[in-house]
Amino acid sequence: MKSKWVLLFLMIFQLGFQIMHCSVTYDNKAIVINGERRILISGSIHYTRSTPEMWEDLVKKAKDGGLDVIDTYVFWNVHEPSPGNYNFEGRYDLVRFLKTVQKAGMYVHLRIGPYVCAEWNFGGFPVWLKYVPGISFRTDNEPFKRAMKGFTEKIVNLMKSAKMFESQGGPIILSQVENEYGSVGKAYGGDGLNYMKWAANMAVGLGTGVPWVMCKEDDAPDPIINTCNGFYCDEFSPNKPYKPTLWTEAWSGWFTEFGGPVYERPVQDLAFGVARFIQKGGSFVNYYMYHGGTNFGRSSGGPFITTTYDYDAPIDEYGLIRQPKYGHLKELHTVIKQCEPALVSVDPVITTLGSLQQAHVFSPDSRPCAAFLSNYDPNNIAKVTFNNKHYTLSPWSISILPDCNNVAFNTAQVGVESTQLEMLVSDSKMFSWETFTEDLTVSDEGSMFTATGLLEQINVTRDTSDYLWYTTSVDIDSSESFLRGGELPKLLVQSSGHVLHVFINGEHSGSGFGSRKHRKVTYKENINLRAGSNKIALLSVAMGLPNIGGHYEEWETGVLGPVALYGLNQGKRDLSWANWTYQAGLKGEAMNIISSNARSSIKWMQDSLITQKPPPLTWHKAYFNAPDGDEPLALDMKSMGKGEAWVNGQSIGRYWTTFANGDCQGCHYAGTYRPLTCQIGCGQPTQRWYHVPRSWLKSTNNLLVLFEELGGDPSMVSLVKRSMVQ
Repeated sequence: MKSKWVLLFLMIFQLGFQIMHCSVTYDNKAIVINGERRILISGSIHYTRSTPEMWEDLVKKAKDGGLDVIDTYVFWNVHEPSPGNYNFEGRYDLVRFLKTVQKAGMYVHLRIGPYVCAEWNFGGFPVWLKYVPGISFRTDNEPFKRAMKGFTEKIVNLMKSAKMFESQGGPIILSQVENEYGSVGKAYGGDGLNYMKWAANMAVGLGTGVPWVMCKEDDAPDPIINTCNGFYCDEFSPNKPYKPTLWTEAWSGWFTEFGGPVYERPVQDLAFGVARFIQKGGSFVNYYMYHGGTNFGRSSGGPFITTTYDYDAPIDEYGLIRQPKYGHLKELHTVIKQCEPALVSVDPVITTLGSLQQAHVFSPDSRPCAAFLSNYDPNNIAKVTFNNKHYTLSPWSISILPDCNNVAFNTAQVGVESTQLEMLVSDSKMFSWETFTEDLTVSDEGSMFTATGLLEQINVTRDTSDYLWYTTSVDIDSSESFLRGGELPKLLVQSSGHVLHVFINGEHSGSGFGSRKHRKVTYKENINLRAGSNKIALLSVAMGLPNIGGHYEEWETGVLGPVALYGLNQGKRDLSWANWTYQAGLKGEAMNIISSNARSSIKWMQDSLITQKPPPLTWHKAYFNAPDGDEPLALDMKSMGKGEAWVNGQSIGRYWTTFANGDCQGCHYAGTYRPLTCQIGCGQPTQRWYHVPRSWLKSTNNLLVLFEELGGDPSMVSLVKRSMVQ
């Protein structure tokens, strides 16, 4: 009998221990885990932007770099591609990713949103959501709230069933609802405020047992923690004195857009920003991104965001460590952890050391003292005296003294050896090139329809393809003056974006291109017409759907007019309200040309039989063997124009060798609260190399398929290795 009581006592004790072990709360100083305040260092790694085979290595490198937490968004559009049909497999296996983090002994911040922004197509919303009757995104709208709640509950219940919340012994210590809503909500007025409060109450009501946050939302109601995103967040304070100071996005660099330069953020400035945040009482920092990864397929939004999402992160797009960024931040994290007992115990005492110099001192009664000595002068060294000892502070730097005496780390002094990451030609060669050209004279009657006037592109394609054909016929009388040697007529096409290719009687007449800042395209060129019937075919190309802005679901894409002919005998002829025939997608897409099991009716032509440069809208395929070694791989696409590439049926994303334009500004400070940033790559292709995950390859006979819009040279495409060079 006594043994039963002992066993019962042990069971109760163990249960109590588990409950205590799984407790996550917060106070004014920090997130509290198991009753202990923590300084937490986090990094964003998005499971969708890498492969499952990469996850374990990425997480290990993050932990070795001094991180405690992995942060990820949850991407609604990949998980629910159609209403009620869910996908959590492969790159979308969220539970597997979180268990990988848990296995490494790390925590998770799960940013459910489900709006994510993230330079992701449609901000992470599925396109079908746009067509729910009566819907209006991210406001006090019942159809939207009903759909949003349904997906949020789906994710929370999935996490609960897998015991992923820390309250269940899992790794999730924080969750986020909504994302950077503050400015949008203010623009919506009362409806925005009501929606924000509803979202907060809905999330808390799901009973996860861990705190919820809202980033960039000053009005976040209790118990939601409002947090900061930005290059610097040291001036941020939570909206209540009993909430901790959290930085959910410390931007490690910036994303890249086609036609723009590549942005880099020197690690000295990033470390300075983090140290300045910590010295003012911050207790949670998340690097956005710690590993940016790749926008595979058609996942990039914007539009015009590149396939690479490298973000100048400590771990590069391919999973390799970027030095000195990784190592310098690791040293910073080590020193911050040495200071942790002091940082979580008391508020800093701030003293002035000079006109642009300060000391932040943490002096708990029973724990070691820690000090941060700051020099806010971006140009000059400062000599200061602290605790009767002299210190030399580098410009724009913070020195950290874990014992209030000895400098263990200075943000501006990098002792980590730099390594150079290069692309080296592999021993793998492309062979058996064949070509298939889209036949513009033959249409797929089953996928076509005719309507009067110009239709918005996404309403027709539902984003199942980047491509929509607009085709009409124009009759030209033989009396037209241009047929007798006069000036050619001019075609005007105005499109809401993003790229336009014009074909007259099956011949390519020209193209127009938008940009991220100026999405609209205006095409106004002379065209060759003949007596009788002429076919005008406009191919509108989307470069990703918008991901940010108020009511961005209402943004229009495609040829919306006017479309008109000028220079005819009778003057202007407006074609905007003519009868237009529509066809969504390409013939090659309909024939599943990217698959090794594509229709046998496809008439491929050997490249050796092609005597001139391939015309626009041409498919190319070749085979290659996997190269030796284990280095990450990429396609060198410098010889191509614009299109999409697939390896063994998997899309590696959109490619475009458009050149970075504008004035590359080098490295400069943009102001006290703007980072030291560098713009590089002007005069070079914005993106030349495209990641090919090794896990997608077989040892031999891998199928590469390219769809080329402009007529590039596929014979120059090569497979390269991403390698670290000392």
